[in-house]
Amino acid sequence: MRRLAVIGAGGWGTALAIAARRAGTSVFLWGRDPEIVHWVNERHENPRYLPGIRLDPAIVATSDLCRAVTAEALVLAVPAQAMRALLLRLRELIAHRASLLFCAKGIEIGTLELMSEIGREVFADGRFAVLSGPSFAAEVARDLPTAVVIASADDTFAQGFVTALGSSRFRPYLSTDLVGVELGGAVKNVLAIGCGVVAGRGFGDNARAAIITRGLAEMVRLGLAKGARAETFSGLSGLGDIVLSCTPGQSRNYALGLAIGAGASLEEALSGRHGVIEGVATARAVTAMAASLGVEMPICAAVEAVLHRGASIDATIELLLRRPYRPE
Repeated sequence: MRRLAVIGAGGWGTALAIAARRAGTSVFLWGRDPEIVHWVNERHENPRYLPGIRLDPAIVATSDLCRAVTAEALVLAVPAQAMRALLLRLRELIAHRASLLFCAKGIEIGTLELMSEIGREVFADGRFAVLSGPSFAAEVARDLPTAVVIASADDTFAQGFVTALGSSRFRPYLSTDLVGVELGGAVKNVLAIGCGVVAGRGFGDNARAAIITRGLAEMVRLGLAKGARAETFSGLSGLGDIVLSCTPGQSRNYALGLAIGAGASLEEALSGRHGVIEGVATARAVTAMAASLGVEMPICAAVEAVLHRGASIDATIELLLRRPYRPE
């Protein structure tokens, strides 16, 4: 696997293309915006999503999806809610069996399917892996130490992506628990919004720590009901990603929650931001999935109510605090 195409030229897709080049892999970067394609090819930068970061001139950007799919494998770095449309488009172009690495952290609204489940619907004979874990795009691009997890039912296939992307400072670990790795990456975005909300409301670090720990318990309950392994959530795609995203810093989901907690509407909090805030859509999907599986997830349900049903932040938090005492 020495020739990859990264589909999606946002911050995460561009960072993964950088990681692939550091690993010595030939890489196409597909983007639909011709301005970004021009910047990458002519100026070797992506100032919209990774300002100030120089790209390897060997990274070739293209807006021609037919050219990109000539690579040995595709790294899919588009938002979760756009994944099905992309896969349907790819199916028209790929005559051979698809080899796909999903890098979106979300659940499809409507079907409540994970990215790999959508992949199996569209490409029945495809090979799939999932990449997740605590990884801000800008830090990966700047070659700061990062550990992620790549999950696949096929260890040899997953190892191909480890070799194609891994380096001394970008370290992928292997897992066979696709469901657990995908759910961890999705649910942590909802928890990050919740942590931002309580910070914006001035409730302090104790409340943030409570959301992190009790939110992890919710994540595990949902994962077990969906067939994941409990130990997955103590790893990079669970606890690791929660700690990163639920801490003040670069998390877009946390920043959105912070703005809402300070009094902004969802529309105001979203305006002017580059990139998709995955937790907004995922809050709906996680809550619906939990209800369908009979899993209690009060923190995620509270975030969904504030984001999408106009619930009062103070009243919602008060309801959480009034919940009956129970064993941990």
